[in-house]
Amino acid sequence: MAFEWFKRQAKNITTSTDEKKDVPKGLWHQTPSGKVVEHDELRRNNYVSPEDGFHVRIGSAEFFDILFDEGKFTELDANVESIDILNFKDTKPYKDRLKEVKAKTKLTDSIRNAVGTVKGTEMVVSCMDFAFIGGSLGSVMGEKIRRAIDYCIANKLPYMIICQSGGARMQEATYSLMQLAKVQAKLAQLSEAGLLYIAYLCDPTFGGITASFAMTADIIMAEPGALIGFAGPRVIRETIGRDLPEGFQTSEFLQEKGFVDFIVKRTEIKDTIAKTVNLLAVKA
Repeated sequence: MAFEWFKRQAKNITTSTDEKKDVPKGLWHQTPSGKVVEHDELRRNNYVSPEDGFHVRIGSAEFFDILFDEGKFTELDANVESIDILNFKDTKPYKDRLKEVKAKTKLTDSIRNAVGTVKGTEMVVSCMDFAFIGGSLGSVMGEKIRRAIDYCIANKLPYMIICQSGGARMQEATYSLMQLAKVQAKLAQLSEAGLLYIAYLCDPTFGGITASFAMTADIIMAEPGALIGFAGPRVIRETIGRDLPEGFQTSEFLQEKGFVDFIVKRTEIKDTIAKTVNLLAVKA
């Protein structure tokens, strides 16, 4: 008997333009160092504190607005959503957990695909949303990445994934882990087609995503100060029985060890992506 893993509620491709969060006027944000920034000023600076350079965590709506020219893009596979294939229950049924997070975030899952132009160059961007169950990798994330890659191959476009995730979604168990092999197989096809793949690692990027497609891109970029790893520092410390080096698991530490190519500030990400694509992408 075949399982109905995915369901569609509307057309496969929808159009999004200028969706903005409704933020009350006069809202302030305090960074970990204690600096206080007015929200409008923060938004104008791509959600980077001008006082101390702290990168405030943002979602796909903000990233798409930053990257795509005039904030315009076409969203792909917008209505593909997970179902509770395992009838999983922990402190509450997974089915109920999905309903709650969808209502709260107005998202259908932890990743969104979009196609648009970045400084005039067309490309596909998949962006994770940490607000949706910690940006966890489930069957829908794997399926959406698969479809995004197929779109890139069919249209000869470069591809980018913005990673921010706590790892695999435990409520989907083995089905979640299967997505790692599925995504890597599709990325191999993208490479065979001679198309560029860029990963941009944000805070946090952990678990199986770090152990697979976040670290197999042609170019790996990361935000300053982002925490990136497989297991958390406490688990590693207790496993090896040793103190960890200063700055362990930060993007700067990983760049020093050769795991990250570039540290790119969010205020510079659009220009950097455009230059990278124009330099390295195969022209159709």
